Amino acid sequence: MPIIWKNTALLLIDVINDMEFPEASALLRQALPAAHRIAALRKKVASKGVPVIYVNDNFGHWQCDFNAQIQRCLAEDSKGREVAKLLLPGPDDYFVLKPKHSGFYSTSLDVLLSYLGVDTLILTGYAADICVLYTANDAYMRDFSLIVPSDCVAAESEAKRKRSLEHMHGLLKARVCSSASIR
Repeated sequence: MPIIWKNTALLLIDVINDMEFPEASALLRQALPAAHRIAALRKKVASKGVPVIYVNDNFGHWQCDFNAQIQRCLAEDSKGREVAKLLLPGPDDYFVLKPKHSGFYSTSLDVLLSYLGVDTLILTGYAADICVLYTANDAYMRDFSLIVPSDCVAAESEAKRKRSLEHMHGLLKARVCSSASIR
């Protein structure tokens, strides 16, 4: 599947995550393998000059900036530590903190994407059936083209992940593919 890198951005949704919620164990089973593939995709697209944007929930830590969020997730007792270590941002990456499920809701993401001249989004992250899906929905309503590498999203169950991918493909016209097919 050829991709035109110009005007494209990679979104990493809620990957810097302490996984401190009741269903975290179920999500972590899928999140860790997805994190390895997200890391490889991130490296590939960044080498092509594609902007990498971390779109991360503040998880109720209203006085926490993104760097503090990273440090909290890297703590020895953080369930999400291994995933966060794999997906640490680089010096040229962007970040947007979000208060709710969608990366667009009450954030500067629209302004950043406009500034970068982006019209195509590659969506990765957690959870496929919540934050990735809600961000995809809001992106679609803003006329962005969507690409969702199916092996770079995770949910609490494989069934939820598959349903979300089907929804994004069928209703939001997302190109759903493997990360390896993105060249």
